[in-house]
Amino acid sequence: MALNKEQIKDLYRRRSLNYDFTANLYYLIGFREQKYRKESVALLNLKQGDTVLEIGCGTGLNFPILFKGIGKEGKVIGIDLTDKMLEQAENRIRKNKWNNFELINIDAFEYLFEGKVNAVISTFALTMIPEYEKIIRNISRALEPGNRFVVCDFKKPDQYPDWLINLGVFITKPFGVSLDLADRKPWKDMEKYFLKVEVKEIFGGFAYIAVGIM
Repeated sequence: MALNKEQIKDLYRRRSLNYDFTANLYYLIGFREQKYRKESVALLNLKQGDTVLEIGCGTGLNFPILFKGIGKEGKVIGIDLTDKMLEQAENRIRKNKWNNFELINIDAFEYLFEGKVNAVISTFALTMIPEYEKIIRNISRALEPGNRFVVCDFKKPDQYPDWLINLGVFITKPFGVSLDLADRKPWKDMEKYFLKVEVKEIFGGFAYIAVGIM
């Protein structure tokens, strides 16, 4: 059964201190998380001075890559449901002495776009949010022509036997993944709201990167 929001908050509060370490363990099975994060950010086509919103920013693993894209003149807005994850993100910001990051503890569905946003990204988070389609719609309304929204997340592959799929779910279960999420296909909903959507499967179809262009 898919986790509800209170369960998600409880899970990631407990995992916040060791989240970065456990995420790196997936390299042991060939899941090149950092590579996928860099590839996702690259698809945003960021320019120095841009403002980018990250949905489900967690501990801020994307922050160094995003900062490189926007520079000191730009801004990163990171939103997350879990306060303890944002505490780790704040530690990362303080350690790197960045002064152009804003963190907001909020449900992504409730976030109100205020001011100009040049790009939006979500990595390994959007599928877990029940209202993901409405979030995609809100993003499309906030972005201007040519702006981009990039999603990197897990998905159910079509070409493998059930036992292998169940193994993949078991491996990612500590991060809240379940088979109940298989019917959630954000890239399909992106096609409803964006002029152009490109999807690339990664890790043998167990994950994907999608870019929506206004």
